[in-house]
Amino acid sequence: MEEWIRVARPAAYLAEGGDGPLAARIGGDPLLPHGVPRPSDPFVAGIDLAALPPGATDLPLPADGHLLLFAGTDMYGIGGQVSDAVLYVPAGTPTTRSPLEHGRREPYRPRELRTLWRQPSAQMPESFALDRWGGFPEDEQFELADELGDAWAQVGGHRPAWSLQIGGHPVSPQNDPVHYARGPVDAGPSARAGTDHGKSPDDWALLASWRCGEDVTELDSGVAHWVVRRQDAAARRFDLVHRYVEMA
Repeated sequence: MEEWIRVARPAAYLAEGGDGPLAARIGGDPLLPHGVPRPSDPFVAGIDLAALPPGATDLPLPADGHLLLFAGTDMYGIGGQVSDAVLYVPAGTPTTRSPLEHGRREPYRPRELRTLWRQPSAQMPESFALDRWGGFPEDEQFELADELGDAWAQVGGHRPAWSLQIGGHPVSPQNDPVHYARGPVDAGPSARAGTDHGKSPDDWALLASWRCGEDVTELDSGVAHWVVRRQDAAARRFDLVHRYVEMA
């Protein structure tokens, strides 16, 4: 259990309702800086980074400004790098409301997220087993990971209903998008010393997840994930983000 707790990461969860400050907007038209090329996918959410409490995540994100997320509903293979899936807009940047046209896809339903809570985020049991015991864990090791996950939920690790997650570990209906982003070169415990030209698999982290819900009826329990290397987030190189769209 000590190892399970050690790899937990802080996360921020956002939901509709409440009377707190506006933490994020989902859907509608994005506020884009003047002269920025129109993103190739529909607008999902704009996150006010200043509304995130200090330490809400362990990501090296800017202290203010807005992070804009974009995603369509098509599932192209397992996903990968998308240069305009995330746009960082520094505080004070002039912006204008910019309707985006994407064929038959209407803008996602606009709504405000004012409920925000912080909570440690545990790995999915399968991901924990793969990281802890390598690429081919025994059945008993998978079972132990499931038991640890159940114990975590019983002592308060269960995640209430949320629309948008920032940081932490992903919850996926299929496969861990952080593992996909690592690729075969830097996956597994043998790579913790650093591979891929000195980069560790721990560099990859979940930036955000969006539960599509009723906004995307063509996906059954659809989820979009944005995954980033920590050093890229620190350098504000959000053009290097990987995005994955999946369903149950």
